[in-house]
Amino acid sequence: MTAPAGTEIAEAVLPRPLAAPSLLDAVRDLRRDVERTGFPLEIPGVDAARASRRRLVDQLGEHLVPRLEELSAPAIVVVAGSTGAGKSTLVNSLLGDEVTAAGVLRPTTRRPVLAHHPADADLLSRHPVLDTVEVVPNEQVPRGIALLDAPDLDSVLESNRDSAHQLLEAADLWLFVTTAARYGDALPWQVLEGAVNRGASIAMVLNRVSPASLPTVRGDLLDRLRRHGLEGAPLFVVPDVGPHEGPLAAPVVAPIMRWLTMLAGPDRARTVIARTLRGSLTALRPWVDELADAVQAQADAAAALAAELDLAVRAPEQQARAAVHGGAVADGAARARWTEVTVAGAPLEKLVRPSGRVSGSRRTGRARSEALVPLTRDVTRSAAANLAAAGAQAERILRTHLTHAGAPAGGPTIEAAWPAEGRVEARAASAELSAAQWAAGSADVIRVALAEAVTPASAARADARAARRAQRAARALGEDGLAAVALAGAAGVEAARALLIDLLGEPGSRACDALRDDLADRAAAQVEQEGWSAAQGLADPDLAADASSLLRLRLAVLKGLT
Repeated sequence: MTAPAGTEIAEAVLPRPLAAPSLLDAVRDLRRDVERTGFPLEIPGVDAARASRRRLVDQLGEHLVPRLEELSAPAIVVVAGSTGAGKSTLVNSLLGDEVTAAGVLRPTTRRPVLAHHPADADLLSRHPVLDTVEVVPNEQVPRGIALLDAPDLDSVLESNRDSAHQLLEAADLWLFVTTAARYGDALPWQVLEGAVNRGASIAMVLNRVSPASLPTVRGDLLDRLRRHGLEGAPLFVVPDVGPHEGPLAAPVVAPIMRWLTMLAGPDRARTVIARTLRGSLTALRPWVDELADAVQAQADAAAALAAELDLAVRAPEQQARAAVHGGAVADGAARARWTEVTVAGAPLEKLVRPSGRVSGSRRTGRARSEALVPLTRDVTRSAAANLAAAGAQAERILRTHLTHAGAPAGGPTIEAAWPAEGRVEARAASAELSAAQWAAGSADVIRVALAEAVTPASAARADARAARRAQRAARALGEDGLAAVALAGAAGVEAARALLIDLLGEPGSRACDALRDDLADRAAAQVEQEGWSAAQGLADPDLAADASSLLRLRLAVLKGLT
């Protein structure tokens, strides 16, 4: 049955083909996970990985997802090429109207123009490419395709170059325009090679060719196309018509227009779309594989950095322990204060009489205990300063390990992410708290020591005398006073340690040792705190050991569906 005159057989009345939901979901999931993928560490190859990720996101978001969501949408034919190739003039000539700016001013195409048949507006309405182009309905555009005049690939404006490459990712077919003078330029062939790798459908327009050079240029171009895997790509030749203004005459571009009209037929357009989809989906596999490898390289670098940080804290941790056990905490104010409380007339001068008897009542014990408060304060302050110094030394060593010439890849990234501002204040606060806890714990240590000292180990007379001596010491100094002496002994004042052993016996020695070991542990913990702080930059989920597994899972699902 023949359709009435003037009536179009609209493809829109036919059932819209839909992508298999599972495939669409798999591509959407892949896009989401690729978008979330980051490359935090500055390691070799990271710039290429980031660029590849951006291109993959564009390919998925601008082409594959929209195309799978609406298979009936017109085929997007992107007219691309280098500066001055005549893209805009070609589009205007095909449509017989000035739909896009053309001229000698460069860059000419500042905002991309998408021309489509008015009846295809609904099918194109949800395509994301519409967000970045100027849409021009035109009756001359064959139904089933949309012509997109892209900016120059080598535009002087970076934004134009980025836009051109992004729009190419949205294409179902590339109509690549070059000239007899510039078809040998490197950039177009680099872009075309990428298109072949991504399975895109491609056609070529050789513009402004003089009749005399046509055989040579055409033959050379065909040879280049074969070498780049494009031997089947349609090639159209537009002769050089000399200086002119406005669109070319219709006969000049008639072969291209006939081809586009043929391409726009429902079966042909869907064939092109399906071929490009298959090629793009197949091309995703090595692309995603490479991206997963780049993610794994980040995880491997993070593991190497974590090992380096673990190694880097060992030396300062040993130094911090050695400083405490070597008596460094007693140097300065603590030792001076001990001298002050033991000189003639001082609280501890007559604690032990020449006969060896410990003198003092509970009342004098309370007085002596109060007099020893400054000793406790000075020892605590010295301990805090020692802890803070251990942390500061650790920070210096850690930063050196992350930035020296032989540091693992990504070390400077972690060092830069480790904030220096406020670290001194935070470290001092942490050290003061730890030292105060250490000093407060001395009371419990002394109670244990007293309990051991006043309980005779046997019925021997010597043990009984030691127990009575410890009881008198508790009255003469009080628990707080004994704790102050124990702190000074643990800090490195040997005279204080000797006094505590004289008063409590072996339990006094163990008390000093326990407090000294506790302080050494705290110094080591201060160093470990610096290592933990430095390693916070490695806590990024993109640096987890299994970070690449999700991309590989998405790839496996995609392989199973295609």
